[in-house]
Amino acid sequence: EVQLVESGGGLVQPGGSLRLSCAASGFDFSSSSMYWFRQAPGAGLEWISTTSRTGLTLYKDSVKGRVIISRDNAKNTLYLQFNNPKIEDTAMYYCSFDSSGSIRGQGTQVTVSS
Repeated sequence: EVQLVESGGGLVQPGGSLRLSCAASGFDFSSSSMYWFRQAPGAGLEWISTTSRTGLTLYKDSVKGRVIISRDNAKNTLYLQFNNPKIEDTAMYYCSFDSSGSIRGQGTQVTVSS
């Protein structure tokens, strides 16, 4: 059974930092590209970052320079280091091995507020 479990969200002040994690199981994590998506209230699902199985990374322009995607294949875990978050980054964050994000976990809420 495929499982994706996101964690690490919470309330953070603008300019702060936090690290999101995604524990994966039930598929070949080390051979899979992995993705982070987010969904703000009333908005659609938005792709924000990708890491390939070889560690190549891609970022949405609006988060480039503020987030770092990484992976630990030995732990089957995906990470998203979020630095200098902005209020508009408030959303539910999801990980996926599917480029459309249709297969994802329950999400972890990130709220950016002073």
